[in-house]
Amino acid sequence: MRSLPLTLGSICAAIALIVSGISPFDRLTWFLEIAPVAIAFPILWATRKRLELTSLLYALIAVHAIILAVGGAYTYARVPLGFWMADALGLQRNPYDKIGHFFQGFVPALVAREILIRGSYIAGKKMLAFIVVCIVLAISAAYELVEWGAAVALGQGADEFLGTQGDPWDTQSDMFLALSGAVVALLLFSKLQDRLIRRKQR
Repeated sequence: MRSLPLTLGSICAAIALIVSGISPFDRLTWFLEIAPVAIAFPILWATRKRLELTSLLYALIAVHAIILAVGGAYTYARVPLGFWMADALGLQRNPYDKIGHFFQGFVPALVAREILIRGSYIAGKKMLAFIVVCIVLAISAAYELVEWGAAVALGQGADEFLGTQGDPWDTQSDMFLALSGAVVALLLFSKLQDRLIRRKQR
């Protein structure tokens, strides 16, 4: 069954969304946080015949969806895992949102890379890596603009969504973590992704 990886990923993401939406800390924050998942999976299903992605990508997208769902349920500043990490690492703030921003670079980097490779849009591995990193930074910057727009539109009501926890450099560190996620993804998974793409193209 060609769509099995997407089916399994969709089931995991759907379960995470349903559970997270039963009694979230703040309903508006939950909606804003899970919106990317609600947008992404219908697009994945609509395009699966024209461009079915590798099983690696579907698995990572599902993991990213779960991370967003957990953040939406608790709000990023209140996720229990983040409090455990803060205690273990001696941090003054809950760092769970940084996991989200790391994956905001990690997963889109591999999505962009696969689309660019399979469409034969770019020749050369170095240029490919450069363009992928640029795409990730553009996505991260766009998300920060969305957060800024939410802050302007909602005022104090956007505090839970922003999750800055009093950090004046939150925007910059979010973008740095997205950049870091992209670089780590390229270093760890480029060769595996290349093999999986070659199998699909046979």
